[in-house]
Amino acid sequence: MQAFLVTCVLITTSGLAVSLFYVFKFARIILRVEEVIEDSLYSLDVSYNKMSDILEKPVFFDSLEVRQTIDEIVKTRELIFSLASELAGSMQEDNKESVLNEESSDP
Repeated sequence: MQAFLVTCVLITTSGLAVSLFYVFKFARIILRVEEVIEDSLYSLDVSYNKMSDILEKPVFFDSLEVRQTIDEIVKTRELIFSLASELAGSMQEDNKESVLNEESSDP
């Protein structure tokens, strides 16, 4: 009987050790991904501000190519803004959901 209990404890302990290993491994991956996303959002914000500054300057050459280039810069600026908003919004929604889940699980 005692050998059975020792075997169960050993199996449970080894299962816990394996689970903890993967939990920490995945947590580190998630933290790295979050850091990369935050850095990307910062870079997108800097790029968006630079493009906004460039677009505020008057253009004195009125050729078709220049107007098309400016239109593409405007589209790219809007794309950067929407992408950054979506990423930041989804991160905030995830944070809100985790906070709500923690509050509902508290007794």
